[in-house]
Amino acid sequence: MTPSTGDRFVICMKWGTKYGPEYVNRLYAMVSRHLRGAYRFVCFTDNTIGVRPEVECFPLPELALQASRLDGGWRKLNSYQADLYGLKGQALFLDLDVVIVDDITPFFEFPGEFPIIKDWKRPWRVTGNSSVYRFTLGAHVDLLEHFIAHQSDIRAKHRNEQEYLSHYLHEQGKLVYWPKAWCASFKYQCLPRWPLTFWQEARIPEGCRIVIFHGEVNPPDAIAGRRNKAFSGMKPVPWVAEHWRE
Repeated sequence: MTPSTGDRFVICMKWGTKYGPEYVNRLYAMVSRHLRGAYRFVCFTDNTIGVRPEVECFPLPELALQASRLDGGWRKLNSYQADLYGLKGQALFLDLDVVIVDDITPFFEFPGEFPIIKDWKRPWRVTGNSSVYRFTLGAHVDLLEHFIAHQSDIRAKHRNEQEYLSHYLHEQGKLVYWPKAWCASFKYQCLPRWPLTFWQEARIPEGCRIVIFHGEVNPPDAIAGRRNKAFSGMKPVPWVAEHWRE
């Protein structure tokens, strides 16, 4: 059964200099074009300069009890605090570098306590991809408290935050996966196989709603036809420019 108490939120995080405010602004614009009904768009960030005023910005959530500074995706675990700026309801977390290509309303309707993307490269593993997941705000405090209490051991055992949370929630019977077609990897499912990348354009797989960019290509790279990998050509991708805009 899908929890439905409280408001609906789309949340993202931005820190450091890797992604500029245009990533937040374009994500907001894509959500506004592809999500039906009322919702609030929230960004947790260390720098609000350049972020459009429609976005609700809050400081990056931090915890004084952390044994060391959280880097990379580990920061996402801070969103599981018991009281996250008083926000209550269902939250759909989106990475900044995703491209929304179709209606995402079903992501709030899909049943399950913690839906996440199933790993593409190694589908036999429990680990999900945390570029797109949904959870109830304040419902997984135990996950965060367990991490704080055993941070060194957890970071030694698990490569990243998505591996840790996937295994932790799987053991509780709370982890479920989005329908396979909804979230496509640009790298694995949109790009043609090498060497076809030199003369065939990337495509949107049938049934896809959100395209995930991970690895060496980000949306601006796809638009320009640029890969940051030797001897791996790519033609410019017009549909990324069509969707990844304000």
